[in-house]
Amino acid sequence: MSSILTNASAMTALQSLKATNKALEQTQGRISTGYRVAEAMDNAAYWSIATTMRSDNKAFSAVQDALGLGAGKIDIAYTAMNKAIEVVDEIKQKLLAALGASEDNRAKIHTEILTRQDQLKGIATGANYAGTNVLANDSPSDPLEIVSSYNRAGDGTVSVGTISIDLSTVVLTDADGEAGGLLDDVMGIDISGALVTDDDIKGFLDNVEEALAAMADAAATLGAAKSRIDMQKDFVSKLTDAIDRGVGQLVDADMNQESTRLQALQVQQQLGIQALSIANSNSQNILALFRN
Repeated sequence: MSSILTNASAMTALQSLKATNKALEQTQGRISTGYRVAEAMDNAAYWSIATTMRSDNKAFSAVQDALGLGAGKIDIAYTAMNKAIEVVDEIKQKLLAALGASEDNRAKIHTEILTRQDQLKGIATGANYAGTNVLANDSPSDPLEIVSSYNRAGDGTVSVGTISIDLSTVVLTDADGEAGGLLDDVMGIDISGALVTDDDIKGFLDNVEEALAAMADAAATLGAAKSRIDMQKDFVSKLTDAIDRGVGQLVDADMNQESTRLQALQVQQQLGIQALSIANSNSQNILALFRN
């Protein structure tokens, strides 16, 4: 039945065109933003998961910065420790040369030892990075804590992991570089006096050997910490990339699929407009009957 009040064909064509236009708008939005899920209304569950994962990734970025800062501190300490071992080894050689030497020669050797003691002080106090000195420290009982991870449990609770380094085993001197720490006995070596005997020098040699052994252990501790930090930095970097990929799989649009869909919808839109035009022409056909 044809009616001039209700054009059922036009209404159907209009609804179809509206649906096509809506799908076309959605597809164009995905192409312009690159997201299949750009906001919560697109897919509340995926949007919520992606938002949380993006937030965690920002936290991982901060963890990477903390690891980089910690790596700098340990690297400086490790380099300085190795240099200090070389200098202490030179003091050991000077003490060996002082055995059986005359008082005058010992005085000259003592001057050389003093020079190296000053160098050790400079090494310890100069191993400073970002306001932290691991080797010249008045509080060796306080461990060095380096943020290493950001963890989210299945129930949503979060925790922060750290790498802890026991400074009591690596500190060379106090903050002034005068005494304390692994170099305490080495910094106190003095062979300038007339009453210094070969036995005294042998005692100093024993102290140097103990210091060298302790410093070797300290260098091993710092080296292990440096290696662990480097591995953690690499892991966090890869984890960040994996999270980015995971978020992309949830919310990113497939551009090949969307571009193909766009072309199809554009054709559907053109056909819908044509169908609506044909449906609207029915009323004109009815009027033509009256004109006849």
